[in-house]
Amino acid sequence: MKIARKYGPIAAAFVAALAITTSYAQSPTPGYNTKIPEQILTPDKVESSIGTLNFADGVPTAETAGKIYDYLDTLRGVEVFLNFMPAASLEALRMGNAEMGATKANQALIFDQLLDSNPLLLTGNTDTVYCSVFLDLETDGPTVVEVPPGTGPGTVNDAFFRFVIDMGAPGPDQGKGGKYLIVPADYKGDLPKDKSEGGEYYVARSPSHVNWLILRGFLVDGKPDAASKLFREGLKVYPLAKKSNPPKMEFLDGSKVAFNTVHANTFEFYKELDHVIQKEPIDLFDPELRGLAAGIGIRKGRSFAPDDRMTKILTDAVGIGNATARSIAFHNRDPRSPLYPNSQWRSGFVGSDYRWIDLDGVSGRNKDARTNFFYMATVNTPAMAAKLIGKGSQYALITADATGNAFDGAKTYRLNVPSNPPAKDFWSVVLYDPQTRSELQTSQPFPSRNSKRDKLVANADGSVDLYFGPKAPAGKDSNWIETVPGKGWFSLLRLYGPLEPWFDKTWRPGEIEEVR
Repeated sequence: MKIARKYGPIAAAFVAALAITTSYAQSPTPGYNTKIPEQILTPDKVESSIGTLNFADGVPTAETAGKIYDYLDTLRGVEVFLNFMPAASLEALRMGNAEMGATKANQALIFDQLLDSNPLLLTGNTDTVYCSVFLDLETDGPTVVEVPPGTGPGTVNDAFFRFVIDMGAPGPDQGKGGKYLIVPADYKGDLPKDKSEGGEYYVARSPSHVNWLILRGFLVDGKPDAASKLFREGLKVYPLAKKSNPPKMEFLDGSKVAFNTVHANTFEFYKELDHVIQKEPIDLFDPELRGLAAGIGIRKGRSFAPDDRMTKILTDAVGIGNATARSIAFHNRDPRSPLYPNSQWRSGFVGSDYRWIDLDGVSGRNKDARTNFFYMATVNTPAMAAKLIGKGSQYALITADATGNAFDGAKTYRLNVPSNPPAKDFWSVVLYDPQTRSELQTSQPFPSRNSKRDKLVANADGSVDLYFGPKAPAGKDSNWIETVPGKGWFSLLRLYGPLEPWFDKTWRPGEIEEVR
C-alpha cells in the first residue's frame, strides 16, 4: 500500500505521457508530419447557398473569391439598409418638408385640416393636428423652441431618429408651455441656465445638425381649428443668437396636398443616406456603422460614386433589404410581438424600449425590433413605450385577420371594440396601405373612425362594431371604413390617454373577422 502511494504520481505521469505519444503517433494527414484536426481544414470544394466554392489547398480560386466579394458587398448593402433606415427615414421627412417649402427652422409644416390620405407619411394619425419643423443646428447654432400652453405630445429627434427631448404634455413643461433650447453636442460657447438651475429654458443637447420637431394638437369638439390656431399663434422657433429679433414664423398647410416623406426602397436609398453622412458630424454614427457604410462606398468627405458592378450589387441588396424589412414588419417572428395569446394584434415597440435595448441590456440591441418600428412608423420617444396612465398614447398593430390571412380589400371585415375602451381622451382606428405604409387612399379622405370625432353607433352592450370593405353593410355607414378591391391594408388602434385595463390586458380588442 505504501509502495503504491509512493509510485502513484510517477505512474500517472507515465500514463499521461504515453497518451500524448499515442496521440502524436496517429497517421499523419497527407502533406503533413502529424494528424491535423479535420475541423480546421478547408476541402477543395464546398457546397453553399451561393453555389459551389472551390479551393486549391485552402486558397480560394479567383472565381470563388469574386463570388465571395459579390456576396460580401451584397451582405453589407443589406445591412446598411436595415441599420441606417432610421437615418434615411428622417432624411425623407426633411426632404418632404422642403418639397412643401419648409426649408428653415421658422418655417413650419402644419396640417390645419388634419393628415388626410394625400400626403405619404408613415402610419400618421387622422386624429391630431401635426406641426412639423426641421432644425439645422449647423446653420443656426443653439435653437429656441417656444411651445404654447395646451400643446399635446411633442418630440425632438436627431438625424438618426434618436430621442432628444419631449415637449408639451409628456415633456418637462407638462403641457403648460415653455421655452426649449436645442444645442449642438459639440457647442463650446456660453449658454443660458437650464430651467432646473433657475433659468428660463429646458436645455437639451443633440449629436446631430438636423433635428426634427414634431408637435401634436388635440381636437376640440371634434374639430382641428383650436389646435391649428394654437400653433399658428403660439409656436416660435428661432436661433438663440436672434432672440432679440427672431424671424417671423411661416406656416405651410400640408392638408390635402400630395407629397412624399417616405424613404426609398430602391438604389435611391443609398443616396439619401449619403446626404445624411455628408451633412452630419462624423461621431453621429459609431465606428462600426461608419465602417459598414464605408464598405459600400459611402464615406464622409468623399463622393458616393459606385461603378456598374457595385450599382448592380446594391440594387440587389436594397431589394433583399426591403424584403427583409417587410418580412419583419408583416410576419414578425418575435414571440413578444403578439399583444395577447392567439391574437393578430401586435406591439409596435417589441421589447418595450425606445432604444430597442433587449432584456435590460443583456442581449444588446434588438435590431429586428428597431427595423419593425422604423419601417412602419416615425417619432421616437420613451413616452410611446412607457406606461403612462391617462397620458400620451398607446398603439396596437394588426396586419392579418383572425385566421392569419392578410387583409383583402375586396372583402368585408368586422372589428368589435368592446365597451369601456381604456382611453381617457378617445380611441381611433386607421387603415393603411401596405405598399406606402401611409393612409389608405380611397374615396374617404380620412380612412379612419374616431370615438370623439365620429358619430359611431354602439351595440346594446356598449361595444362598437367597425366594418371594413369596398361597400358599407346596410345601415352601417357611420361605422364603416372603405377599402379597395385589389389592394391590401393593415390597421392601427390608438388609445389616447390609455388607462390601466389596457396595460394589465383586462380589456382587449376583438380580432378582425371576415364577414361572409
